[in-house]
Amino acid sequence: MRALTIRSLTGLLLSVGLNAQADTTIETRALTLCLTQVASGLEQPWSLAPLPDGRFLVSERSGQLKLVSADGDATPVSGVPEVSTRGQGGLLDIALHPGFGSDETDAGAHDWVYFTWSRPGDTGSATSLSRARLEQARLVDLEHLFTQNRFSAAGRHYGSRLAWLDDGTLLMSIGDRGMDPERAQDGSDHAGSFLRLTAEGEPAADNPFVDDDSIADAIFTLGNRNPQGLVVAEDGTAWSTEHGPRTGDEFNRLTAGENYGWPTVSLGRDYATNQPIGLDSAPGMQDPLHVFEGRFAPSGLAQVTSAAFGAWQGDFLAGGLSSERLVRLTLKARDEVAREVVLDGEIGRIRDVRQADDGAIYLLNDSPTGSLFRLLPLNPGQQATASCAATGPKTKTN
Repeated sequence: MRALTIRSLTGLLLSVGLNAQADTTIETRALTLCLTQVASGLEQPWSLAPLPDGRFLVSERSGQLKLVSADGDATPVSGVPEVSTRGQGGLLDIALHPGFGSDETDAGAHDWVYFTWSRPGDTGSATSLSRARLEQARLVDLEHLFTQNRFSAAGRHYGSRLAWLDDGTLLMSIGDRGMDPERAQDGSDHAGSFLRLTAEGEPAADNPFVDDDSIADAIFTLGNRNPQGLVVAEDGTAWSTEHGPRTGDEFNRLTAGENYGWPTVSLGRDYATNQPIGLDSAPGMQDPLHVFEGRFAPSGLAQVTSAAFGAWQGDFLAGGLSSERLVRLTLKARDEVAREVVLDGEIGRIRDVRQADDGAIYLLNDSPTGSLFRLLPLNPGQQATASCAATGPKTKTN
């Protein structure tokens, strides 16, 4: 308990320093990094989408959408639908259409901003997907594309991460909604699954269960508890990080038609009794590629493809909430995964991790007074900025 208190206090002090615009130098095994605060004063930020012009769209769980300049100025964006903010609900993930900003001769036909949100209803709330166009500082041409097929009274486990596959279809996670875990094994229920949708929000025609009347056409995978990290890698494979119940947080390669086990299989423990839940493994169910140490609480996942990061290229960066960690995951032979802790409390709870077109990694921290951060390596022999040098390196040993 004393160690936890010291770590939390250290994180608080560092956060105060970062809020004062000080950079922080981070030493890792292969790289020296500079962590910079780009913007502050964000209210429980949940997701970010880098825009082609260098600005960022940032969602806030309260239902606000912010347009953040490269200098850190935040402008509210109007036109967001009314969201349910009960529990973990709110305005959640953001993803730009893959063709966003590329339609020079087609009047921006693909300039859509896709976003997930918790839709309020008479019997609770549901994970929903909408899209709109960004015009100045407002959303226009709003279209509601998809809502999960069962509303829930519990305001948690919305999932809600989005990522585009190379074929132009959209992956969307939906958590088990936190009341009845068995929903994740009920193929007629969207809860506890990844969906694969067209750009218009319809089930993809070649989804793995379209010929099975017992499973919803939109479902891509089953048995997912609450995935809040999702990225499509350079080779086209999809990867996710998923919350276990109490420990047992997972890193998974997503394969069409597979069952990822929850709640039949889990390496997590019951919140009340701390006893193991389910089996370690079962026939017909996918084991996780990697299980995070302790209570990692994953949220946000990116693959490093930027040449600026050198030896890290191809690795994954996973954000953690209660752990306050950013962890680098390296795939080895025979599906082994090596890990390195990059951040450990420097910015608090990490909600989202993205690589932008400028080659930098951007992070959001989960706080009522949250911030947007940039992470970039210093080149070999390069002098750290004055503020990076002044704070001194934070050396990671694990």
